[in-house]
Amino acid sequence: MDLSVIRDADVVVIGAGQAGLAVSRALAGADVECVVLERDRVASAWRHRWDSFTLVTPNWTIRLPEGGYQGDDPDGFLRRDEVVAHLAAYAASSPVPVLEGVSVTGLEPAQDSRILLRTSMGDVTVRTVVVCTGSFSRPYRPVAAALPSAIQVLDAVDYRRPDDVAPGTVVVVGSGQTGCQLAEDLHREGRDVMLACGRAPWIPRRLDGRDTLYWLAEAGFLDAPLSSLPAPSARLVSNPQATGRDGGHDLHYRTLQAMGVRLAGRLVAADEAELRFGDDLAASVAFGDARWADLCELMRRTLPGRGLAVPELEPPPAFRAEPVASVSTSEVSAVLFTTGYRPGFAGWVHAPVFDDLGFPVTDDGATAVPGLYFCGTHFQRTRGSGILYGVGADALRIAAVVADRIHGRRRPPLAEPAEGRRSG
Repeated sequence: MDLSVIRDADVVVIGAGQAGLAVSRALAGADVECVVLERDRVASAWRHRWDSFTLVTPNWTIRLPEGGYQGDDPDGFLRRDEVVAHLAAYAASSPVPVLEGVSVTGLEPAQDSRILLRTSMGDVTVRTVVVCTGSFSRPYRPVAAALPSAIQVLDAVDYRRPDDVAPGTVVVVGSGQTGCQLAEDLHREGRDVMLACGRAPWIPRRLDGRDTLYWLAEAGFLDAPLSSLPAPSARLVSNPQATGRDGGHDLHYRTLQAMGVRLAGRLVAADEAELRFGDDLAASVAFGDARWADLCELMRRTLPGRGLAVPELEPPPAFRAEPVASVSTSEVSAVLFTTGYRPGFAGWVHAPVFDDLGFPVTDDGATAVPGLYFCGTHFQRTRGSGILYGVGADALRIAAVVADRIHGRRRPPLAEPAEGRRSG
């Protein structure tokens, strides 16, 4: 294979996750020739999830162009390998070639309104690029540098199963979806687990016998635009605490505390003697409760207009805050960071298209650099942009814009991705 495969394509899509595959399928439907470059394998990010991983959103939320969920368990939650299989089959059914094992290490504007790509196959200039590598690639590890060398330090991406973690007490830092799920995973295997908690929203798994995501989708929560956020930094707030494991169940501060996971505030300092936590556990729980109250108000306000009765919305029980203030390093065998990642585009995309937080500034995917587009970034257009629920709609809009630029007139795109079948 030579660089002409890349050079001659109308569009180069970078990344073969759900965003890249959705964009390439939508481009094919708009009569645009494209190629997908993937540094690893199709669905690489999903392949690196831990062994017990499942989707947190129900299967019916898989809404990709010509690739929605068609199985017999719409309200279930696909496991890691099932998600990979779904995306691999989606890629195999597409007319667009995916070049696996091709890394893109640099991107910058070039002459004649072209874009220079520095790839593992060599440098090449192309007409149009859609970056679909996801929002977050730079790990955020507060206080990690101060931890004693005797303590095993892992990021969530390094974790596969409890046996990977050194015997002894495990401190999980970060209490979003991943932190809660890994704390539960370790605890279920008999491990002593301490969770250093931050501010995160939570939801009950079900309301009136239906998944809470059903009610939130009907209320427009997942379609909320970026402009609805109180501040740009709100993009860094975690998704609501929940899990799809074992068919889905509640998983948040109260359930973890009840099962025996020790809760602490934020990890604020460490030295050779101890790890110290902030006195903010109660405030973090109150933050999550306030966000749940906001969601309850949204459902009360919007669902009747959709012809739906508002489900029973119970306030959370009182929380007993008995936070751990510190723990001796002699007790801790490992620290597992699940504090999330930050945008890492600036390390390889050398173009003036990012905001102060490192997110690309786009309009229907287009940036200030002609021919450079993004898809699949968190809150790019809506709250659903970075997940399987909303990325398909974004991909279709971007494909239409790209096709209009290439063909000089808008070609009919694929239909809006059909919502996966939900149980009644």
